[in-house]
Amino acid sequence: MTQPITSNYLKTSQKSNILLRLFFAFFAFLSYSQNSNDKILLVDIISDLENRFEYKFTYADDTIEDIYVSKPKRNISIEQILEFLKKETSLKFSKLANNFISINKKNVSFVICGKLEDKRTGLPLESATIQGKKNSSISKEDGSFELEISNPRETILIGHLGYRTIYRLADSFRPNECAPIFMNPKIETLSEVILNDYITKGIDKSADGSLQIDYNNFDILPGLIETDVLQTVQALPGIHSADETVSNINIRGGTHDQNLILWDGIKMYQSGHFFGLISAFNPRLTKKAVLLKNGTNAEYTDGVSGTIIMNTDENVNDDFNMSVGLNMINADAFMDIPIGKKSSLQIAGRKSISDVVESPTYEEYFKRISQDSELTPENENIIFDFYDVGLRWNYNISDNDNLRVNFLAINNELVFTENINTNTIEESRQSSLMQNSFAGGVWYERSWSETFKSVLQVYETDYLLKAVNANFQDGQRFLQENIVSETGAKLKTYYDFNEAITLLNGYQFIETGVSTLNDIDEPPFRIKENRVIRTHSTFSQLYYKSKSTKVNVGVRYNFNEKFDSHIIEPRLSFNQKFLKYFNVEVLGEFKHQNISQLINEQNDFLGIEKRKWILSEEEEIPIIKSKQASLGLYYNRKGLLMSIEGYYKTVEGIKAKGQRFRNEFELEDAIGEYTVIGVDFLINKRFNDINTWMSYSHAQNNYIFTAFSDEEFPNNIDIRHSLAVGASYTINNLKISTGVNWNSGLPTTKPIADNPISGDDINFEKINSSRLDEYLRLDISATYDFKIAKGVLAHTGVSVWNLTNSQNVINKYYRIDQNNALQEENEFPLGLTPNVTFRVSF
Repeated sequence: MTQPITSNYLKTSQKSNILLRLFFAFFAFLSYSQNSNDKILLVDIISDLENRFEYKFTYADDTIEDIYVSKPKRNISIEQILEFLKKETSLKFSKLANNFISINKKNVSFVICGKLEDKRTGLPLESATIQGKKNSSISKEDGSFELEISNPRETILIGHLGYRTIYRLADSFRPNECAPIFMNPKIETLSEVILNDYITKGIDKSADGSLQIDYNNFDILPGLIETDVLQTVQALPGIHSADETVSNINIRGGTHDQNLILWDGIKMYQSGHFFGLISAFNPRLTKKAVLLKNGTNAEYTDGVSGTIIMNTDENVNDDFNMSVGLNMINADAFMDIPIGKKSSLQIAGRKSISDVVESPTYEEYFKRISQDSELTPENENIIFDFYDVGLRWNYNISDNDNLRVNFLAINNELVFTENINTNTIEESRQSSLMQNSFAGGVWYERSWSETFKSVLQVYETDYLLKAVNANFQDGQRFLQENIVSETGAKLKTYYDFNEAITLLNGYQFIETGVSTLNDIDEPPFRIKENRVIRTHSTFSQLYYKSKSTKVNVGVRYNFNEKFDSHIIEPRLSFNQKFLKYFNVEVLGEFKHQNISQLINEQNDFLGIEKRKWILSEEEEIPIIKSKQASLGLYYNRKGLLMSIEGYYKTVEGIKAKGQRFRNEFELEDAIGEYTVIGVDFLINKRFNDINTWMSYSHAQNNYIFTAFSDEEFPNNIDIRHSLAVGASYTINNLKISTGVNWNSGLPTTKPIADNPISGDDINFEKINSSRLDEYLRLDISATYDFKIAKGVLAHTGVSVWNLTNSQNVINKYYRIDQNNALQEENEFPLGLTPNVTFRVSF
């Protein structure tokens, strides 16, 4: 039998060790012949100790190699011998379990030092973080620091807010000399914050007119226990959802398709799960958000009503962390995985739990989406599911190069069966609705010098809405599809003239394709339309800031290949501080967009998601254009914040079929415009652990459709008066919040009372001449954070939406039934809806 290789190797290794020991012993004898009688090799003493005591020593050969020590006394204990050997050798002798003794080298630590300075100004940098493998330090007022390290080859990270991170090896520091270390400032494009804690902690007002939301430092809002961006923005003045969904957010009187929604710079055409009731963007991945109602930066296009920007974490994280959570709608998991010192990967996923349990929250949500749709009590085998998966990879290639890759998949699916008995034979047909999005992007930033930086982004986003309607009455199968596919690329550069002036320049290319399909099996009918628009844009924006003045002025030029059109759009934001506690703000913008949503029939896509995306097409579907201006005044002192902002906005080129008319103009294909004049008011007062706020909005929002009998009339989402009052209380790790939302009723068109029906038609009053009843909703929420074990944290929360179960009506329309009688239909938002969440992080 052949002997194992490992056995031969071990024997050879043992022989080699013996020969090496004899070799070193011989030279040691020649070198230290005078002391040979007094000192012997440590390895021989260890062998003697193992024979005398019931202990085994474990060590690496190079740890004790060529070490001579004096002979310890024979009549002392093993503990005394180990203490003696520690002093003789400077090694560590540690007793282990099962009578083992380990021998290790002592950690040899030394101190490095330096002095941090701004490379431009030479001023010292205080409160910078200096991080080694085991220890960390903070720079002092004069920029100096000291850090104890144990390995000269370990990487030292030096970081400071507003400056580029420095990576250096420990042995690059000069011994006994605290030399200057120069840090280069980062080029920051966001304006400075002028108002902190706007409504609640974590929402700040910036000098460029935007509202910044930081979920790493977020408090709590009434009725919410998840950091849902699209729910959060609805708490801000001037923003509503006429039907209480996140897929129909109305920013200063605009429709949802007029909002630009960006996820890490990628345009998203789907915003909701549960067909609009829950945000489609996982709260675990979204760390910061920006809301722009006016004065938009010149780099952004589309979104004639407003812009919502969501961003994932930009930092490379050093530590692994994970969390899992569960509420009454979905379960989710999140992981943040470091990949070396310069790279980290975040992965997050959510999935509905309705296939396991149908909670009261789920039942209330399902009841809400099934109104005015093909879903009826006769439907059977209803299957509903949604999920999303998000990924973000950050890689700091070098101090001057950063790379980010993002991916997002969103899916909603509904399947149900209709049964009917014909001639004693039961027939079944299955209908389904699918809505999903896939998006991915690559973002690369390069700092070419201290004053010049470039950013390149390329993305692809795809949206699909598909419905199969099995209609028993007509004996048909009706297939509908709406597909959006967009590819975009943007290159922008920042040049810092000095600390006060920065110039942004850039180019953007967008190709958007939209496909619509209607397919009926009996009688055969199929129509499919494909449209593509390519847009080339250049933009330039100048930033100026002084101690009390902030100005952003820019212009965007757009060339549309299909229409051979040229559109120039100026942008402005101006903020001036005066009398110490006051700020005045002026915002203005011109914008346009080439894509919008329309409703052809109320039963399209099973009546659940009726809207489809469509591109502009010459005069038939014009490009939508907007102009907007606003003037604001702000006061902030000692926990009291007050703001008032008046605005004017006009949007032209809108289609009647995109406005959700439910009267005689429901099927009209007219083109019109709307104008909004309004004012938003906010007062926010903080008392230690108590935060209170009240916001009020007044707006007059009117349509102009010259093709209608009444040319000018109230907008379908014209909410004249809106009031929100709320309060939150924080004590230790407990947060509680409650709030009331009230607004005047939406416009509606009623039939003429004494002559409601004429033949097969309804006789309506003047368009939107009546109002629905006032809207009132009370919400409450509470969260509590606690520690389960070392390194394991828990978060729990409970909320109740519409605590009083108010039966608000958000839409009223009329139909003629089979008996030629007038039938009134009411659409209701969510009733009393509880939710509970529990999350564990480690």
